[in-house]
Amino acid sequence: MLRYQWEDAVRFWNSKKGEDRERVGTSSRQKQKFTHTAGSKSFACVAQAEEASPGQKVGRLQLFNITHRKKDGTPMSSEAAEIMDIDNRIINEVLGPERYGRVRFQGSGVNPTQYFGSTSHQYMPSESQSQAEVQRLKDQIVQIQASTDEKISQLRAEAAARDAEAAAREAEQNRKYNELQQQLQSMMTMFHQFQNPPS
Repeated sequence: MLRYQWEDAVRFWNSKKGEDRERVGTSSRQKQKFTHTAGSKSFACVAQAEEASPGQKVGRLQLFNITHRKKDGTPMSSEAAEIMDIDNRIINEVLGPERYGRVRFQGSGVNPTQYFGSTSHQYMPSESQSQAEVQRLKDQIVQIQASTDEKISQLRAEAAARDAEAAAREAEQNRKYNELQQQLQSMMTMFHQFQNPPS
């Protein structure tokens, strides 16, 4: 900052207009529900920096999450925690409750305590969600059982048809064999008669 710019700034902040602006700024800051951790960096700069590394656009909830957490990873306030919880609630409503010990889209190495924090129970399904999940699983079991029973019946019917076909083939072969035996016997009888004509 150049000397004349500094002097102009000091004159402005000591003037009536500067004091009014300071009062408005102080009042506005006191009314803020959320304090962020971005410092003097604008949210646009934070978003741009985050986009540069993974190569993906940063969504509003993700940006809020980045700029409203303390160094230890906990939310700045309970209001901020509620906002951060919105996407988890939406995911739970659409896809159902988290499975015990797992967090969707986070891979096998992340457990709910690591992802949501030790005091958070947002990954725990409610009683109605649990009952709905149990009912869904029961319905699925009934459906699988019915499908299995149908498949078993079909396989049994196919086996019975094959057995009947094999039995019919065997009966036909026996009939032909008996016919051939009779023909052979008739021919033998005729041959004997021919060799030993009656005197």
